[in-house]
Amino acid sequence: MRSGFVTFVGRPNVGKSTLLNRILGEKVSIVSDKVQTTRTQIRGVLHLGADRGGPAQIVFVDTPGIHKPRTPLGDRLNATATSAVRDVDVVCLLVDATMPVGRGDRFIAEKVPHDAVLVVNKVDRASPEQVLAQLTAASEFGLEAYFPISARTGEGVDALLEHLVSRLPEGPAYYPDDMVSDQPDAIWVAELVREQLLAVTHDELPHSIATRVTELEWPYIRVEIMVERDSQKGIVIGKRGAVLKEVGSKVRSQLREGAYLDLQVVVRKDWQRRPADLDDLGF
Repeated sequence: MRSGFVTFVGRPNVGKSTLLNRILGEKVSIVSDKVQTTRTQIRGVLHLGADRGGPAQIVFVDTPGIHKPRTPLGDRLNATATSAVRDVDVVCLLVDATMPVGRGDRFIAEKVPHDAVLVVNKVDRASPEQVLAQLTAASEFGLEAYFPISARTGEGVDALLEHLVSRLPEGPAYYPDDMVSDQPDAIWVAELVREQLLAVTHDELPHSIATRVTELEWPYIRVEIMVERDSQKGIVIGKRGAVLKEVGSKVRSQLREGAYLDLQVVVRKDWQRRPADLDDLGF
C-alpha cells in the first residue's frame, strides 16, 4: 500500500479548496471568491482501491492562500500555509490559468521544494494559448512536473492523481476507510456559516467575520459570529433579520435533518489585529 501527505499551496482564489472537494467527491472545505476564505489547514482523506491505482491513501492538506498580509491575522494565515510545505511527501503549487504568473506566484515558488508539482488550474476558463503561456512561464520555477487541470470540471484531475500516487512511499493507512476529513463537527458547522455569510454579504465585510460554535448538543447548535464594529453587526443581521435567516436556511440545508441553528452576532473590536483574540479563536 502507498500512503502519504500532499499539500496544496498558492495565492488566494487559485482553486485549492475547489480542487480538494473535487478529488474527494464531497465538500470538506468551504469555497468563496474572497481572500482568506480558508483560514486553517484542512485535511481531506482519499482512499483508492486497485481500480484507481491503489491500494493507496492520500491525505491532502488545503491551506490559506499566501498573500501580502495587512493584519496580524494575515501574518498567521501565511505562517499556517508555509508550514504545510514541510514534512509532507508532495507539494502542489497551484496557479491560475486565466491570470499571468506574477510576483506572488514566484514568491511562493521560492518556498516550495524543487520536486514540487505545478498545477495550472481553471483551464476550462482559459484559451489554449493562455494555458500554454502559463505552463511556459511557470517552467522557470524548475519544478518536478506540470499538470493543466480544471478543478471545477475535473479535466486533468485523474492524471494529476495518478502522478501523486506514484510519488507516495509505501506505508500504512493513517485514517480509517470511512473517514474523508479530520475536521470536528463544530469547526465544520462554523465554517459553513462563514461561507454563507461571505456569499450573502458579498464584499461588505469578508475579512471582519469570524465564526465559532459555542454549544453543540444535537439538534441544538449555537454559532457565534464575530464582527469588528457595531455597523458591521447590522449588516450581518440584515433588515428584520433577513441576512441571518437566509444564512441559517442555507446552512441547515447542508446539515442533518432536524438541526436547530442559533446564530448570535457579537462585536469584538479589531479582533483580527489583536493577538489575544487570534489565540482565543484558534489562529
